[in-house]
Amino acid sequence: MSYTKFLLVVLACFAGINTLFSQSEFEGLGETSFAINTDISSNYKVNFAVRSRYYLYQDDDFNFENRQLDFVHFSTLNLDYNHSISLGVQYRIRESIDGDSNELRLTQQFNYTKKQEDTRFGHRVRFEQRILEDLTILRSRYRFALDFPLNGEKLDIGEAYFVGAMEALLSNSKNEKPELDHRTTAHIGWLVSKTLKLQFGTEYRFEAFNLNTEQKLFFLTSAVLKI
Repeated sequence: MSYTKFLLVVLACFAGINTLFSQSEFEGLGETSFAINTDISSNYKVNFAVRSRYYLYQDDDFNFENRQLDFVHFSTLNLDYNHSISLGVQYRIRESIDGDSNELRLTQQFNYTKKQEDTRFGHRVRFEQRILEDLTILRSRYRFALDFPLNGEKLDIGEAYFVGAMEALLSNSKNEKPELDHRTTAHIGWLVSKTLKLQFGTEYRFEAFNLNTEQKLFFLTSAVLKI
């Protein structure tokens, strides 16, 4: 039953995405991240992450080129079993890598999760202030996600799980038109041990689709360590 759900979700996530490399505004990128999660108390936890992003395909050619480096922190307070709020701060280094502006990002988040049988559903709302060298962007985000184990009804050590998500984003800035984005993500993860998870996946982005659509495909790899 879990494998059937997995196939249905994958098909739903990527329906209609069959002309990737025929798009003139298409880019392929990779992103590798390492995160550490720590429980400070029963209802408060912190997260630290480092992410590296790099080009794999651009200007109709395959190549490898570093793009940016992100340092991220989130503090999360659980209000109850299903609800939580978070505050985040992120610093993005680009100027010394590809010449673009560095960025300071502040994030406020509300998250609601609900579990039904072996599947967990999540709704996430984020508000971000992206502070660049000569521009500040206010961005609102809504994400719907689900995850479930691929072996049985409970995730055990050594077993795999699936995570899928769809997200809508609205960006506003002074003297520029609002920008709408959409992202679809699918991950396969493994619970390697009680403290370590490994995830591999893809994310397809339609950026500024209300203005001049740019399409980007991300190949994602991550490790999450709980200490």
